[in-house]
Amino acid sequence: MKKIFGLALAASALLIGSNAQAAECGDVVIGEMNWASGEFLARLDGFILKEGYGCNVSYLTAGTTPQITSMNEKGTPDFASEVWANASKTLIDAAEGEGRLIRLNPAPISGAGEGWWIDPVTAKKHPELKTVDDILARPDLFPHPEDSSKGGFLNCPSGWGCQKSNNNLFRAFDMEAKGWKMIEPGSGAAMKGVIAKAGERGQPFFGYYWAPTVPIGKYNLQPVDFNSGYDADNWNNCIALGVAECKNPKRSRWTTSEVVSLAQGSFISKKPDAANYVKARTLTVPQLGKYLKYMDANQASGEDGAIEFLLNEEKIWSNWVTPEAAKRIKKAL
Repeated sequence: MKKIFGLALAASALLIGSNAQAAECGDVVIGEMNWASGEFLARLDGFILKEGYGCNVSYLTAGTTPQITSMNEKGTPDFASEVWANASKTLIDAAEGEGRLIRLNPAPISGAGEGWWIDPVTAKKHPELKTVDDILARPDLFPHPEDSSKGGFLNCPSGWGCQKSNNNLFRAFDMEAKGWKMIEPGSGAAMKGVIAKAGERGQPFFGYYWAPTVPIGKYNLQPVDFNSGYDADNWNNCIALGVAECKNPKRSRWTTSEVVSLAQGSFISKKPDAANYVKARTLTVPQLGKYLKYMDANQASGEDGAIEFLLNEEKIWSNWVTPEAAKRIKKAL
């Protein structure tokens, strides 16, 4: 009887401890970006915060611009795991200066980058295509799928920050006059599908994408030399803004990518343990790329990829969390 009573007390103590932990962390809304690495990181954060720190986790899924706008104007989500900040730098800087938002982790993905790319088959057949100017002079090599009289350039989906920059660079390089037309994908999946179709069939491709991603590695896409300098004022106050706000865009290389974990300004004081984890969580491009390939090969979700990572990479993620949290995470796997 004493043994049973003792076990009951122990179980009760564990339950109380668990409930206290959850109460201490409380509700956390994570901004989940609508592309593979964004899904992976958000679900990784969610699993760790739920199982390791007892947080009540939910997700807000959206593209870059609506996500940041919601954070700034509505105070939700609490943080976004993977924000490509260049296109919204002015807004983020202003919000951070006023204390509403904070770049909680300035480098969640070490070595990430974005820009314009072409397929390796065309690059090999036409070694004269050394810069963007060489490519733009040959729209006939990259026929638009709906209008073969025009060259096709793959843009980003509506709502993504990179769509603004591509639209303005399209004007800055006078691409319409040179015989080019945008390919406008309806989603991240559609965008990836355009690249996959070209890659699998050995067809020409020219457009925007970023690394780390499966398509860049799988299809060996080649980065394009913009043959242009970079002026921060031109980029931040024109190229990165909407077309209506960028009256006179000038040629530019793609800005150095700033990828951050963005949080509410009050997140550190309200959720210190969760904030400390997010600050510490950093992956290299190869580390992340390994699990993006896993997701692609197995048609796996971001949550599936995150669990696979946690099962196989304890040496990495255990450095991000407290020893007590690590024990709880291992038990939950």
